[in-house]
Amino acid sequence: MSATAVEAVERGSRGEGLVERLAFPAVVVAAIASAIHLMNSGMHPMLAFALTQVPAFLTVIVLERIYPYHRDWNRSHDDVWVDVRHMSLITLTMAALDPLFRMVGLAIVAWLAATFGLGLWPNHWPLAGQLVLALVVGEFGQYWVHRFQHEKDWLWRFHALHHSAPRLYWLNAARFHPVDIALNAVAANFVFIALGAGIEVIALWLLFSAIHGIFQHANMVIRIGPLNWIFSMAELHRWHHSRLVDESNTNYGQNLIIWDVVFGSRFLPADREPPPDIGLAGLSAYPMTWAAQLMAPVHWRQIQRVSSER
Repeated sequence: MSATAVEAVERGSRGEGLVERLAFPAVVVAAIASAIHLMNSGMHPMLAFALTQVPAFLTVIVLERIYPYHRDWNRSHDDVWVDVRHMSLITLTMAALDPLFRMVGLAIVAWLAATFGLGLWPNHWPLAGQLVLALVVGEFGQYWVHRFQHEKDWLWRFHALHHSAPRLYWLNAARFHPVDIALNAVAANFVFIALGAGIEVIALWLLFSAIHGIFQHANMVIRIGPLNWIFSMAELHRWHHSRLVDESNTNYGQNLIIWDVVFGSRFLPADREPPPDIGLAGLSAYPMTWAAQLMAPVHWRQIQRVSSER
């Protein structure tokens, strides 16, 4: 029996465990409820976001060690410091974009208010309800951005960086090119601001996205059953990192899988496990160092040419 088959059997024997089934929903609910409580107590929304994000991240890091999906994915593949640098750059990119989004977005809000005499965002709803709306609205734009990143070569050259990961674990949820980050931010954050959403719901959306992202990439056993029809969780996302294009060009949802269901791109076969060998098919020359990855879109044709010659 192969190592992958043995791991599958072991996962099946642990499949009834509460951790595999409840870790994701429990951590998300606890973090969102805590953030809402802190904001209602007068804490600034972004501080509430930061304080509730940290324990959620630590939980995933610990659970990866206790309940690994693939033991080999818990071993460094010379990628940790690369992913640390990508995470740092993402933080700086979002910090730089935020003032621009707010300036332009607030101008649009003012124009809408002057033209139509009302705000479009239901700020009178409970924060939990606004978060649900934000997830659905934000996901629509992000779904199409992500799908085009796979289908259009001029966008794939940036998004390929994310798929260069040799394994899935919590930290490579941040393995993105800054252009990727900017496009996704426009597709969601900017829309929220332009529609008049308050900073409280934006902070909750960022918190959900951050926690969902590390669970989505976590090297831990996660089985959420029917919730896989709502959330774009690890069981779906591991197929998205397959080397086979027919498998990887599916499950585009960032947080929710609902638009994949609507547009027919959801993929979760019941007869086999996702492949442990992930990465970029046909791009053997793709660089694996941080600086070279940032420059890969500039050298894209050369990477393709060298890869085809190997």
